[in-house]
Amino acid sequence: MNQVLSFGINVATSVTPRTDPVSAALVAEELGFDFVSASDHPSGSNPTYEVWTMLTWIAAATSRISVASRVLSLPFRSPALVAKMAESLDRLSQGRLILGLGAGAADDELRGFGLPIPSPQTKIDGLEDAMKIIKGVWTESEFSHEGSVHHTKGAILEPKPHRPIPIWLGTFGNRALALTGRHADGWIPSLGYAPYDELSTMREKVLVAAQSVGRSTSDIICALNVEIGLNTRDDPSTERICGPLSMVGDRLHDLVTKGFTTFNFMPIDANFDKDIERIATELLPLLRRIEVI
Repeated sequence: MNQVLSFGINVATSVTPRTDPVSAALVAEELGFDFVSASDHPSGSNPTYEVWTMLTWIAAATSRISVASRVLSLPFRSPALVAKMAESLDRLSQGRLILGLGAGAADDELRGFGLPIPSPQTKIDGLEDAMKIIKGVWTESEFSHEGSVHHTKGAILEPKPHRPIPIWLGTFGNRALALTGRHADGWIPSLGYAPYDELSTMREKVLVAAQSVGRSTSDIICALNVEIGLNTRDDPSTERICGPLSMVGDRLHDLVTKGFTTFNFMPIDANFDKDIERIATELLPLLRRIEVI
């Protein structure tokens, strides 16, 4: 399929008097962003909203903009339940969900909720089981799967999704990248966790795995979470993109040439409304002129 550039903005899950996720999403929608995203960290000392509840609240208050989980940690929820949650939210929002999934990185949060701590191998095995279960219950009248981590027997999910709900995986290691290529609709790592100079190699591993199972590489969205800041000083960091408008635009242009067509921006400055307006009115017009090859 033909891909065009798309842009999202992170909405904080923080519960403070100065943060309002719905207002932030409404601003993003008005400014022309394609989606808003939020992270999944239900445990911790900082007050936060539960991400799925918050995204549902945002979807109810908006009309056009998509909502994305960045990314939903699978060890907290059974895959079949995630499939049901996703179908409901996508239906109620009239097809505006991007289901971002991850294998689960924060072991301390799992421990705090009384959940077992999977080994790194078990996390990836569980993610692959989950992909099979979610897609199975979405498409088959009755679905069973006996995996090494997750299983289901005679699962029935109705109604079925009225469209193919996109699943984006936040993955980094070799096994997880290959899994992404075989099963996912999109790959969404975070710059920094995925080093700048390794992004092309990692992306190639995803695409090679897709080709190995007969998939078209054009069917996979390559997205990137990017900490971003527009300011007057050059920032040489390769873990975020900050600096004057021209420099930020050039670095993002370079990422487009590396095959990334979707950017999820995470403003690093405190003034969200000011930052998001500058990104939308100054940066996005530059980026939208880039031709995707």
